[in-house]
Amino acid sequence: MEGIIYLDNAATTYPKPQSVYDYMHEFYQRHGVNPGRSGYDMCMATEEVIHATRTMLTTLFNGSDPNRLTFSYDASDSLNMIIQGMVQRGDHVVTTNLEHNSVLRPLYHLEHDKIIDVTYVPFDSEGYIDPGDIRKAITAKTKMVIMNHCSNVIGTVQPVAAVGRICREAGVYFAIDASQTAGAIPIDIEEMNIDLLAFTGHKCLMGPTGIGGSYVRENVPIKSTKFGGTGVRSAHRFHLEEFPYRLECGTLNVVGVAGLNAGLKWIQKQGMDALHKKEMALWSRLRSGVEEVGGAVAYCAKDTKNHNPVLSINIEGWEAGDVGTMFDMDYNIACRTGLQCAPLVHVGIGTDSIHGTVRLSIGPFNTEEHIDTAVEAVRQIASVKQK
Repeated sequence: MEGIIYLDNAATTYPKPQSVYDYMHEFYQRHGVNPGRSGYDMCMATEEVIHATRTMLTTLFNGSDPNRLTFSYDASDSLNMIIQGMVQRGDHVVTTNLEHNSVLRPLYHLEHDKIIDVTYVPFDSEGYIDPGDIRKAITAKTKMVIMNHCSNVIGTVQPVAAVGRICREAGVYFAIDASQTAGAIPIDIEEMNIDLLAFTGHKCLMGPTGIGGSYVRENVPIKSTKFGGTGVRSAHRFHLEEFPYRLECGTLNVVGVAGLNAGLKWIQKQGMDALHKKEMALWSRLRSGVEEVGGAVAYCAKDTKNHNPVLSINIEGWEAGDVGTMFDMDYNIACRTGLQCAPLVHVGIGTDSIHGTVRLSIGPFNTEEHIDTAVEAVRQIASVKQK
């Protein structure tokens, strides 16, 4: 991996800050026991880190109760719990064509089984949802609107505050997938009228894989979809209704939570806004460089406003997968190609029929030299005509 130029941060940030690696190692050696199950010192110390991390995340999202911040495997796990825990037979759900399969597939299954109806709202030519289209899609049977905060393919940050106001006025629950924004873009569940939020730890929050979670506001009637041990009231036959147990069961990924704790502290030290500003400056350099290359196209990348540092491109005459292979083999650049688990986005930008795009996504450890190398790679590949 020496010398690699890593431009796949929308999949998972890499590398992590050294403080994350160090704290996970130290924590698991000293406190790698089951939290909240017993009263001995190691157990109590582990639970303190768990609760501290709940509190830090609750503050990050401007929530009110750390117990309503629950942990899961990742955002996909939490989104499944949100969708399946909120809807029932006969309900209508509104979503968008920008969604990741972690939202689309649970909805598809419920729709296929004739449990719910779903409306899919399109995005415009620049990659944004019109809140007015959400308003038009809401019916008397609409239970929930669920949408991502930022597209993992084209990097556009959606107007969730405006959509949240519409949902609140209509008496509809509003859920967001914050996989691409938690830790990078400010999220205020009060100001944005968000009822349910799903996040993952291994992207902008700088934690490890295998840890994520959700935040659920008070008076949101989400049902438990997992049942098992909680370490509390073990003689009770049914899973507990109170938070955090309602959405958690079994032993938590304690080392993952510890890594998330360290990642949050690193972000706070660096400054979330400062990190995002730096990454978007690199994104602008990448975008302008690619746009100067004849035969290269960048999708939905008009400017830096309401955007994350994610750029999807193609090179005329080349399959995205072949470009990705050349990036890897010839230039030591790691990127993501194909449909990026979000097929409806590619339908919307017209890349579904050409097997998707080359996605270049920037993280906090990328440099101008990395970006210049990537632009030069695009230039050299574009100069070669396939026979």
